[in-house]
Amino acid sequence: MTTPESYKIFFILNPGSGRNTRDWAQEITNFFAPLNHTIELYKLTKSANIAKIKDKIEQFSPQRVVAVGGDGTIKLAAECILHTNISLGILPAGSANGLAYELGITDNPAQALEVLITGITKTIHTTVINGELCLHLSDIGLNAYAMKKFKLQKVRGMWGYLIASLKVLWQNPKMEVELQIDQKAIKMKAAMIVIANATKYGTGALINPVGTLEDELFEVVVIKKLAVRELFKMVFFHASYNSETVEIFQTDALRMKSAKKVHFQVDGEYLGKVNEVKAILIPSAFKMIVPAPAVV
Repeated sequence: MTTPESYKIFFILNPGSGRNTRDWAQEITNFFAPLNHTIELYKLTKSANIAKIKDKIEQFSPQRVVAVGGDGTIKLAAECILHTNISLGILPAGSANGLAYELGITDNPAQALEVLITGITKTIHTTVINGELCLHLSDIGLNAYAMKKFKLQKVRGMWGYLIASLKVLWQNPKMEVELQIDQKAIKMKAAMIVIANATKYGTGALINPVGTLEDELFEVVVIKKLAVRELFKMVFFHASYNSETVEIFQTDALRMKSAKKVHFQVDGEYLGKVNEVKAILIPSAFKMIVPAPAVV
């Protein structure tokens, strides 16, 4: 396999992602051994920090940085190359691979590796939410609380998420919130509120049917009520939320206040409880490496 140009590619590997059953370092090394590209592998450790990774990237001077892990690893890699011309790739290796799923990147290792050198780049926006970079989805309320439970249990995948969600569905009362969007104040009650760049969760559940990563708006999806039956349909059959209980706003900035502190997550990382959320759009933030369109 040949490509018209050679790349310098920096891989950020998270050994703690997923179930740790695959030797990604060996997979990557074997794949690139016969090819005319220069690679460097950086394995994350407990002492790793953004400053240290940025130094390594600057020393190597790659055209492409690749996150080998889940959404949290992608977020870390993105933070390291924000405001640069470096393209961002993904090798899905986490228990949640929402952004990879959104971009059409397969979890088949050989095919995902090939995309890194034969794919195209797609420019996407991102958001900053309470100072945290968010490429995929953030939310407050039921799903964030379920993610907290999910991290603590042994069952993973869709079943694990469903179990965690059912645990919190009965004990998560509606939130009383005020949204400030386009200089308008909107008061309402909700089971959860999603700040959405993308359209789907890693389970495949459609949360934001009007969204796209390539425009200059993000969506605020207000789910006023969520029942067990509806949750089950979303997780296993990828059905969208009931439109009668959902309201969607589009904006480039949001300020949200809750009467009480509520559970909060960004790109699958549980960040505790908050009673205020501020979000702002960063247009054309990253060039993502995605599969080239199929030739018809």
